[in-house]
Amino acid sequence: MTISGAMLIGNQRVHGGAGGQKAANPATGETLEPTFGFGGAEHVEQAARLAQAAFDPYRNLPLAQRAQFLEEIASQIMALGDELLARAHAETGLPLARLQGERGRTVGQLRLFAQVVRDGRFLAASVDPALPDRTPLPRSDLRLAKVPLGPVAVFGASNFPLAFSVAGGDTASALAAGAPVIVKGHNAHLGTSELVGQAIVAAAQATGMPEGVFSLLFGAGTQLGSALVAHPAIKAVGFTGSRQGGLALVQVAQARPEPIPVYAEMSSINPVFLFPGALSAQAAQLGKAFVDSLTLGCGQFCTNPGLLIAQAGPALDAFLAAAATAMAEKQAAVMLTEGIHQAYEKGVSHLAAAGVQPVSEGLPSQGVNTAQAVLFTTTEAHFLASAALREEVFGPAGLLVKVDSTEAFARIAETLEGQLTATLFLESEDHTVAQSLVPVLERKAGRLLVNGFPTGVEVSHAMVHGGPFPATSNAAFTSVGATAIERFLRPVCYQDFPDALLPQALQRANPLAIPRLVDGVPETNC
Repeated sequence: MTISGAMLIGNQRVHGGAGGQKAANPATGETLEPTFGFGGAEHVEQAARLAQAAFDPYRNLPLAQRAQFLEEIASQIMALGDELLARAHAETGLPLARLQGERGRTVGQLRLFAQVVRDGRFLAASVDPALPDRTPLPRSDLRLAKVPLGPVAVFGASNFPLAFSVAGGDTASALAAGAPVIVKGHNAHLGTSELVGQAIVAAAQATGMPEGVFSLLFGAGTQLGSALVAHPAIKAVGFTGSRQGGLALVQVAQARPEPIPVYAEMSSINPVFLFPGALSAQAAQLGKAFVDSLTLGCGQFCTNPGLLIAQAGPALDAFLAAAATAMAEKQAAVMLTEGIHQAYEKGVSHLAAAGVQPVSEGLPSQGVNTAQAVLFTTTEAHFLASAALREEVFGPAGLLVKVDSTEAFARIAETLEGQLTATLFLESEDHTVAQSLVPVLERKAGRLLVNGFPTGVEVSHAMVHGGPFPATSNAAFTSVGATAIERFLRPVCYQDFPDALLPQALQRANPLAIPRLVDGVPETNC
């Protein structure tokens, strides 16, 4: 496919006239052709009205056709072949192997949601048949099914140009729910976004989707994104990015005459608790594994383990020695954008100025926008006294808090903000101490791990990628996994409806043959 620098509004390619930008290669600083024209209020209006018009036709299509659309998007993305990988590599500096894996994750998400749609459980269909002879009062016939909220605005993420971007998890789950999607592409990977957008449009046309089921807009700064969130046709927002950006969208959404939900994944330092038994058993292995996780993708993962808590002693010394050896061999890596690199350098400087002590660092930065990995240490007292040490530094920087006893684990955990993950490395002899920490971490994080670093988010039915604020703006939902579809659905109850007017999911014959509850019991003839 040809990269033209155009937005995709329904089936039309539109060149915006509100300024423009070329993509840039963060590894070299060179710009990449073509120039992308940015959209304005008129383009938001055009895309939103198309999405609004497509909403009812799209959500009422057969579930099998909706699932086929998701699978066709996956096929069209794969059909882009090396062209997509080469452009993403040029725009992000990410290795081709990493991008191949991310492409696999992206199409895997789409195919998972196709399965979810076909299965039909996401509709939560429930039937409470009428009880006309019940005393003292009869019961009406009551039937519940979930329907999509309406068109969804999705904001592409900087750190995942495929899996959390134009066809990423937010788009896949919203389309699966039956909601048209308007994506604001991230300016860090414009060409990658257009290629994936073209694949979605091609899939929509191949499977007979209504025009407006998908649009892709580009814009500078916050103006276009704010206009999109403020548009009355938009009924929900998916966002992955900084706390500042997420909260700005929340404010816009809440200031509307009709406030709407914003599902924003924002800030997390992902604490790791190293228990004495685990350190005694495998200090050296853990030291190396930690550095590998900290520096994976140049630390630009939202699940990057940025905080360690461990009891001082010989075992921790062995851990630090192994970590220092491993880190000394780590090459400085290219960060995704110049702005992210500048923010990382500033964050590391703030950590150093906050009175922490350097432990080890990677090889020095040599090229453009490259980040040197670094590990600092501090005491429990200093950590508890300095709120700045609990702020995220996006990149390969870690902080180890040395404590005098494991009793400090819970005290430190209580001071932390909401997190995406919390990790415990332990052996059987550590279980008693861990029992008192787990309830605290359940209040603080969306995913708890034992004996594994968190930089890896499986796309599955049981995965939770969410957590209390500021990890996300709504701790009740996940942005990864099959239940991510729940963000874009709401329940509707149908009372005493004639069968012909009921949605198929609730008709008496259950023509969709989906799982349903009847009086709270699984239906046996579905």
